[in-house]
Amino acid sequence: MDDFSNEIASNLERAETNLNAAKDLLEKGYFDIAASRAYYAAFYSASALLLKQGLDTTKHSGVIALIHQHFVKTGMLDQDEGKKLNWLFELRSIGDYGVSMHVTSGDAYRSVKVAEGFLSSVKESCDSQQGDIG
Repeated sequence: MDDFSNEIASNLERAETNLNAAKDLLEKGYFDIAASRAYYAAFYSASALLLKQGLDTTKHSGVIALIHQHFVKTGMLDQDEGKKLNWLFELRSIGDYGVSMHVTSGDAYRSVKVAEGFLSSVKESCDSQQGDIG
């Protein structure tokens, strides 16, 4: 495996780890932090997908913008997946910085399901692009 493939695999592994952490945090009632970890699962998934196309940025806004530009607008990812990524990013802001605002239990549970679905969509997309980069 080359460094590029290692970086993609590492991002997917981080996505899985963050998703599992989000699930654990949900069970303990830490809804703000669970939503944040769910977002990071999607963020690392998106980063892996971008790397698969030779695109790289570490800024959250850059990752989201590139996902919309190169995957949602082209139909490689469903428009709904782009909306879900945006929603997770907004929810993470509440969870991390919302001083008097907090993520509800319903939104926290939904965020984990959304992140799980996003990761699944990214894996499918990565699999379908198997020969595109190398």
